[in-house]
Order: sequence, then C-alpha cells, then structure tokens
Amino acid sequence: VQLQASGGGLVQPGGSLRLSCAASGFTLDYYAIGWFRQAPGNEREGISCISVSDGSTIYAESVKGRFAISRDNFKNTNLQMNSLKPEDTAVYYCAASPSVDYCSLYSQWYDHWGQGTQVTVSS
Repeated sequence: VQLQASGGGLVQPGGSLRLSCAASGFTLDYYAIGWFRQAPGNEREGISCISVSDGSTIYAESVKGRFAISRDNFKNTNLQMNSLKPEDTAVYYCAASPSVDYCSLYSQWYDHWGQGTQVTVSS
C-alpha cells in the first residue's frame, strides 16, 4: 500500500493549489482518505477527509469554505485549496484508513501515509 501526495508549490496569498493523493499497488475502494498538514514546530493537523460509502466530508474550521476534497476515481483523491493564506504553509500529507462508512481528522485513525508535499504561501 503506497500513497503519494503531489501538487504542492509556492503560491501567493489568495492563490490556489490542487493537491492529489495517488494510490499505487491498490485501489481506494475501501479506504477513507484524510489530508493532514504539519508546519514547523506544530503538531500534525487534520484538515479534511472523505468517506467511501456516501462521499461525506469533514473539514477543519481553519480550512472550511476554502478547501474542497474530492475523489475523481478510486485511484486519486484531490484537495482543492483556494484563498490560500500564509498560515496554510506546511507540508501536506494524505493518509488512508480501511473504512467504508466513516472518515476522521484524527491521525491515529489512519494506517497508511504518503510522503508529504510542501505548500508555501508567500508574497
């Protein structure tokens, strides 16, 4: 089970980025996906997740209304990030948990993690 997050980069405040989480060696049919981020000196923060059964989503208050999580197939999950702020600067990770009906913003709930992708919001 391997996950790879991609799509990070440098963007100006107010800009947008689209992150992708790709699975290799398996499909995400039976996995909930979560997105997390960690800034230097901070704990890892759960920011969004999506379930399998009905595609229900959860967002942290810090990103609600600006970020949107979606699945385009059972190989990729995306995180559209709009209206980016300097405080969104962090390494972003995706994670998978073998759960069909639920998802969570708690990192301990997830079994599989991808390598992170750096997002820097700066003018």
